[in-house]
Amino acid sequence: MTQYTGRPLNRVDGVDKVTGKANYAAEFDVQGLLYGYIVNSTITKGKIRQIHTDDARRVEGIVSIFTHENRPKLAWFDLSYKDQDAPPGSPFRPLRDAQIQFNGQPIALVVAETFELARYAATLIRVDYEQETHQTDLQANRHKARKPAVGMATLFKPPPPDPRGNFEEAFRNAPVQVASEYVHGSEHHNPMELFASTVVYEKGRYKSGERYTIYDKTQGVTNSILYVSQVFNIPFKDIRVISPYVGGGFGSALRPQHQLFLAVLAARELKRSVRVTLTRQQMFTLGYRPATVQTVALGASSDGTMTAMYHDGVAVTSQFEDYTEVVTTWGGLLYPAEHVKFDQKIISLDVATPMDMRAPGGVTGVTALECAVDELAYKLGMDPLELRLRNYTERNMNNDLTYSSKELRECFRRGAERFGWAKRNPEPRSMRKEHTLVGWGMATGIWDAFHAPARAEAVLMVNGKLRVSSATADIGTGTYTIMTQIAADTLGIPMEDVLFKLGDTDLPVAPIAGGSWTAATVGSAVKAACEAVGEKLFKLARKLPNSPFAKVRFSDVLFAEKAIRLKKDPAIAIPLQTLIDANGGAAVRAISTSVPNLLKQRKYARNTHSAVFVEVEVDEDFGTVRVTRAVTSVAAGRILNPKTARSQIIGGMVWGISKALEEESVMDHQFGRIMNHSLAEYHVPVNADIHELDVIFVEEHDDIVNPLGVKGVGEIGIVGMPAAIANAVFHATGIRVRTLPITLDKLLTAATTEVSTS
Repeated sequence: MTQYTGRPLNRVDGVDKVTGKANYAAEFDVQGLLYGYIVNSTITKGKIRQIHTDDARRVEGIVSIFTHENRPKLAWFDLSYKDQDAPPGSPFRPLRDAQIQFNGQPIALVVAETFELARYAATLIRVDYEQETHQTDLQANRHKARKPAVGMATLFKPPPPDPRGNFEEAFRNAPVQVASEYVHGSEHHNPMELFASTVVYEKGRYKSGERYTIYDKTQGVTNSILYVSQVFNIPFKDIRVISPYVGGGFGSALRPQHQLFLAVLAARELKRSVRVTLTRQQMFTLGYRPATVQTVALGASSDGTMTAMYHDGVAVTSQFEDYTEVVTTWGGLLYPAEHVKFDQKIISLDVATPMDMRAPGGVTGVTALECAVDELAYKLGMDPLELRLRNYTERNMNNDLTYSSKELRECFRRGAERFGWAKRNPEPRSMRKEHTLVGWGMATGIWDAFHAPARAEAVLMVNGKLRVSSATADIGTGTYTIMTQIAADTLGIPMEDVLFKLGDTDLPVAPIAGGSWTAATVGSAVKAACEAVGEKLFKLARKLPNSPFAKVRFSDVLFAEKAIRLKKDPAIAIPLQTLIDANGGAAVRAISTSVPNLLKQRKYARNTHSAVFVEVEVDEDFGTVRVTRAVTSVAAGRILNPKTARSQIIGGMVWGISKALEEESVMDHQFGRIMNHSLAEYHVPVNADIHELDVIFVEEHDDIVNPLGVKGVGEIGIVGMPAAIANAVFHATGIRVRTLPITLDKLLTAATTEVSTS
């Protein structure tokens, strides 16, 4: 009997991707296609006094130019522009009026017969502005910090819990104390695939007269269709959104981006098919991880027992939406301090709204927390791993709930053993390799194990092949593959005979793909749909003449090798093809909905955990840092495919290196504009930056989180990595850098300061 889940199998969509057969949003061939190019504002705040488009309109091949002056009347209320991931506030409406709310705001769309013509004509547009004073500096506006508004997003991003105990008194009386401020700048999304929407306009084939087929870069086709229908008042039946492949999402495609709005607007007004694609530079006009300043204070007894914990965070948001992340409460999930106080505020600035970026809030908050824990360990003269084990807890102290499963202790043990942590000399600057300082650091990681409602359909077709579908997305994580594995195992059909379809609003509805919940959410729906097909096949088997299954229950059978079999004697079997024939030669189909068992789940805290161990080498003269090796040990429930799961963890570790050492969007506050808005200047790791990365999956059984026992691994790989690197840099150099990224200028400046004051 074949078992596919749990095996390190290749991606079923791999061949299509490497051969170029896979089509992305900007690659679908459409006859008579027009191309749109976005014109962006060059000021940060104010309004357009006049926009001069005559020169651009005179260019041969220009079809139309859309601005706020000729934008058609659309939905009036903010609610119509809200999407499934919208924070509280008033969503941005492209071309709504003459007001400028952030630098790079789309202010016009040039539509032409070719992309090159549209781009050229855009350079001919001149804009007269009435400029106003803007504010884009987080540090200069910290006095404006305030509590965020409460909205639907609060369900998944709850505010900090009320204080517990008396932090001020406990911290004041703690024999050992640390208190520090941690800062990181903004980080912009830069997936390989640029944002694009191809809107195919059709007329005359439908009773309504018009239909729109939209190929969109999105992490949720249902979110895109909802947005388009609400904004443009187009019935759902006249829209179809398709997104079979996504060239990297990481949260950037959770919300509909403005190229979708503009492409639909142009297609609707011109009665033509239109494609709008952003350039790499224009990618910096939208989603980013918000700049955040955090203060962490820890108090402990002389034996290392944490008694007091404080975590405060202040982050950037736009003037029109209250975007927030869960930043400051992770300490209450990891450590059992009796006296805690968490707070979190936002500052509204003249910038675009931030957006979820891999492990939003988690990697931000855990980085500060785990660096502070490392500082506490050094002040105690205690091994950082020993300190974490001494303060180990089996409960989420914020909600006073036991974990559904938690194998973090085993993660520590196996990760430390693989890394060789016991050989570490605890003294900073004590380890060397030729002309470089060597440092070892570690940190804990934690992320949520969500499970949401979803639907899936399974169809056992007349040829014996199985087609399974759900309107989810594969954002590069391996969703195609693991869903195929689940379906194949559930009905005992070879993987090569299973076709999984996704990314299409014609398929059963599924939520946006993010938050590490897709495997649990859609996987549970796929399992349920295949089980429903199995029950129908079982009923057909019982009705066959002289059936060996006539008097058995469904729980007494199994599906294997394309047949239904008796569990106690698998040799007693009926081929699935025989059952299809008994169904009159018709396909056997079922649609099922999977919903979380909230009565069961609400009694437990549900999280993934990791332990991260890192080695760095720091050039003593130049301050350059290399991560030479790292080990991440993960407890994430049942691992459906170790190969794709390992890829997810490795990807998170690489991004953790990027966050710790390279990645930052640098703004010139005089102009309110991102200066390094290209991959030439916005640094991310290349192959030469990545060395030995190792992943361990710790066995963890959990029958509470969802029917599959999976927790998801998309975020957990990045959460603990930046802190482990920062802690390793301190061990190597004796210099504590609390502002990310850790660049050579910060190390050299700190070293020079130490020398001058010694």
